[in-house]
Formats: sequence, structure tokens, C-alpha cells
Amino acid sequence: MLLGCIADDLTGAADLADTLVRGGMRTIQTIGLPGGKLPSDFVDAIVVALKTRTIPPDEAVAQSMIAAAALRRAGAQQILFKYCSTFDSTDRGNIGPVIDALAAETGSAITVVCPAFPQNGRTVYQGHLFVGNRLLSESSMRNHPLTPMTDADLVRVLARQSRARVGLVGHACVRQGPAAIARALGALVADGIQAAIVDALDDDDLRAIGCACAQAPLISGGSGVALGLPDNFRRAGALRSRGVPDRFEIPDGSELIVAGSCSEATRAQVAHIEPGTNALRIDAARIMSGDDIVGEAVAFFRSSAPGRPMLVFSSASPGELATIQAAYDRHTVATAVELVLAEITATLVGHGARRIIVAGGETAGAVVGRLGVTTLRIGPQIEPGVPWTVSEETPPLALALKSGNFGSPAFFDKAFRMIR
Repeated sequence: MLLGCIADDLTGAADLADTLVRGGMRTIQTIGLPGGKLPSDFVDAIVVALKTRTIPPDEAVAQSMIAAAALRRAGAQQILFKYCSTFDSTDRGNIGPVIDALAAETGSAITVVCPAFPQNGRTVYQGHLFVGNRLLSESSMRNHPLTPMTDADLVRVLARQSRARVGLVGHACVRQGPAAIARALGALVADGIQAAIVDALDDDDLRAIGCACAQAPLISGGSGVALGLPDNFRRAGALRSRGVPDRFEIPDGSELIVAGSCSEATRAQVAHIEPGTNALRIDAARIMSGDDIVGEAVAFFRSSAPGRPMLVFSSASPGELATIQAAYDRHTVATAVELVLAEITATLVGHGARRIIVAGGETAGAVVGRLGVTTLRIGPQIEPGVPWTVSEETPPLALALKSGNFGSPAFFDKAFRMIR
């Protein structure tokens, strides 16, 4: 086992695992805190998926440290802390506090911080994060119900969260290649800088950053920063496999979409859903009122046209979110919706659902936790950042765990067409 990864949510973990598999690393994804010895035989990388993005910072640090210790016991030579490509966090954390703790644990003199994912329109220039052609603070992330991102300057954002002094490696340096990046990082260390935002505009930049970090005990970023890591191990003679996955069989069963994200991307996917899909909207206000939403969903499933996917969604516009959040605390609402969606999913699995798409990182974490899934095999990529996976448990489930911000409008339909 070469690379140990800690992801702060489930969809991000699947995204990272997909990147590593396509880079030639035999990779498995585990879910939740490791309860014992990790299955490190015959794998090159392990991605531990936590649900720590929005929990209290001290809890996020504690869980991340347990995962890091388990990965290092399993033989990991390098630790990668993976967070969202839109740097989802608040002024309290949790990105900064986790980086601080992992840096102390691994002895990292300076930690690269690069959330860029150009394939999905996330780039970093002069330390500012862009979503498409707009600053992060002008994108839909400014309205995120749990982690509204109103500042695109990542140096400033991280400095508010972290005890570390934060510096910048700009794009002019990154374009000069790995040696220049390594020299710049060394110069920052000499100046007392302990974390560095590193610019990246395309995949070549990310590969150069990865190459420059070959000897780094700790790296942090989105899944894109992992693009260059497999070749580091390959050049060192430690990675010989091309990572060809085992035969990937999709279980038979009903198709289900569970959309808890309120992002623009997910709302566009819900609006674009293929005609004939059995769609049921879940009203957050009714959940808060204690209505039997799960029972209604089961009745709807039983009465729906057979052979068609079922969509269960709570996605809402910023205005609708504002209305419900005016009556209840936003975290209380989010947790209640996640739990109901997870219970609906588990109940419908009991009625034969086996092919499941979940949209939204927090929703995915709740669903997989309720289903008791602990290990995923990584299958074919649907779109950048989202592969099909199959659970190791019985009954096996085909799961596509999608970040709320990822995917084209036709994502749901495209995903099911792949496996029919």
C-alpha cells in the first residue's frame, strides 16, 4: 500500500478513487472510521471516506487523525487529505484545522493546498478560486445552505481557519514545472510559511504539482491534485500494476435517484430528468412537521410505472431554502432531510432498488451510513468526478455518489444508460 487518502465526504472520496484507478493504482474506498485493520493487501491506495465537512472542527480533526493513523499502520507512504473543489468550509474550518493536525502528525514542513479540478471548471489563479469563469464568491456556492462561500481568496479563507501561516505559489511559477514549484515551496518554508495555496488552470499544472510533491508526507486538495501521484510511485519502481479493475458486474434491480443537493447543477439535472421517470418531491417543511414522508414514498414506489427509474428529491431554490431556514436552524433542517432521504432509500432497497444515484455529499453520507455499506469497488466513470461503484455487502448495490455541484444536466439519464 502506497497512498493513504482521507476524504471529508463520500462523493469526494469516490471522485478521488476514480482518479487514482484511472492513473493505474489499484484502489479501494472504505466508508467511515476504520474499525480495525484496513484491507491493504493487493491494493496501491486506500481512500477512507468520512463525513466531516460540516461537523464541529474538533470532531473532524479527531476522526481524520484516527483515519490517518490506520492508513499509516497499513503502510501508507504518503497521506492525501481530499476536500471539495469549491473549498466548502466556514471560518471555523474544517479544512484548516484538519490540515494543521495532519501536518503535525506527519511532520510536513509545508502543505500544498490545491482544490482545482479543471475538468469540472474549478481553477485557481493568483490564489483565487474560480467556478467556470466566475469567482467562487459570485457562483452558486455563495448560497450554499451549510457552507456559503463568499470569499474567493483562498489565502485569506485558509488563514482564517488555520494556525499555519499561509502563502501562495502563483501560476507563473507553476507553469515552469515541478522543479520550480519545489523551489518555491522551499523558499516559503524558509520564510516560515506552513501552508501554500498553489495555482492550477489545467491538468498539466496539476500533474506538475503532483510531481513536485513526490517526497511530501502530506498533500491536500481536490481530486485533481492526485493526477500526478501515480507516476511518482511508478518512477520510484513502487507501482507496477496498471490498475486494471476486476470484472465489474452491475446488480439487477430497480433504478432509484435520491437528490438532496440544492446546487444549481443538481436542480438542473432534476429539471432535465427523462420523461416517464416517476418523480416525488420531498417537502422539507412537511418533514419538520413530522409527516410520514417515508410511508408516502413507499406507496408512491409501489404505485409507480414498473421498469422506470424513481426520483426522490428535496432540491430547492435559494428562495425556498431561505423560507424554511427562516423557521428552523439550517443545520437542523439539513440533518432532518438527510435522515428522511436515507430512510427512504433503505426502505426502497428492501423493495428491490439496486441501482442508485445519490446527489449531494451530505446526502450520500447519510444514505450509505443507513445502508451499512463499508467498502466500494470502483467501476467505470460516468462523467468527470463520478464513477459507478458496487458495494461489497449483501445485497450488492450499484451506487453513483455524485457531488451536488458535478455533472451535466443529462447526468441521471446518462448514468443509467451506461449500465442497462
